[in-house]
Amino acid sequence: MNGVHDMGGMHGMGPVRAERNEPVFHHRWEARVFALVRAMGKFGRWNIDASRHQRELIPAAEQLRMSYYERWLEALSQLLVRHAFLSPEELATGKSESGTAKLTPALSADKVPAFIASGAPVSRKAGRAPRFGPGQRVRARNLNPTGHTRLPRYVRGKTGIVDRVHGVFVFPDTNAHFLGESPQHLYSVRFEAQELWGEATTSQDSVNVDLWEDYLDAI
Repeated sequence: MNGVHDMGGMHGMGPVRAERNEPVFHHRWEARVFALVRAMGKFGRWNIDASRHQRELIPAAEQLRMSYYERWLEALSQLLVRHAFLSPEELATGKSESGTAKLTPALSADKVPAFIASGAPVSRKAGRAPRFGPGQRVRARNLNPTGHTRLPRYVRGKTGIVDRVHGVFVFPDTNAHFLGESPQHLYSVRFEAQELWGEATTSQDSVNVDLWEDYLDAI
């Protein structure tokens, strides 16, 4: 979907300032939010793409006000209500309602190391050969879906060259809405900076973007 969350290539956001020796988390509560998201995801009521889409649904003004992990917390809160882990009243008060049944954690502390080590791979076996190959010119389709997508606005309608084929992976556009994994080939496509932002940029720069097959047309 189009929204303020898709900031790639936008002007006016200021420079990206790298923080020297940046810690994994700047505050203790951020680590707690990260742990909560991973732990609740283990119940299997939603997937990573649905979780990302929920963050995209945060209103623009709130998106810009919130920090990164504030968005994670807001999205998780909405998912918990949507999937009946808690009620809106419980979310508002921070107190469980009387008589509410307690669930057994899907991810107990002793299972965390193995869970983190194994991850949640989204690669799948290839059902067919890739449509495109390295060195082939392609155009990113000009799509404006109302649901989740990993096709950035700043490359839509632009021409690039396939740099490499990563393999087959779950397609986020369908997976986010529980319409099936629809696995397909994923490509790293190189776009020249001048193709994306015009002649005012340098001809020496380029950007590689990972794009699923359904995002691309042959030229």
